[in-house]
Amino acid sequence: MFVFCSEIQLSLPAFSLKDKRGIVKSILGRARNRFNVSCAEVDRQDNCQVAVLGFVTVSPDKTIARNTLDRLEDWIYDGWPDVEITASHVTEL
Repeated sequence: MFVFCSEIQLSLPAFSLKDKRGIVKSILGRARNRFNVSCAEVDRQDNCQVAVLGFVTVSPDKTIARNTLDRLEDWIYDGWPDVEITASHVTEL
């Protein structure tokens, strides 16, 4: 069993925490449905222009788990052109 974790930092076009919540909830909900990953906002909850999202996947195959998180990052990049990915890193647990 292989467990991979991805932390993605985003710069958001939000001017209030309400705007931020809408963007973050949309990304997290769609990611759960599309990629079958566990995810949450893990840091910087008080800053409306920055979000740090964590994603976790478990797989019996190392390549599948890693590719899932790589595809997820590309999906965020393509699906939300106004959201900038400022940092991203994947770790194996």
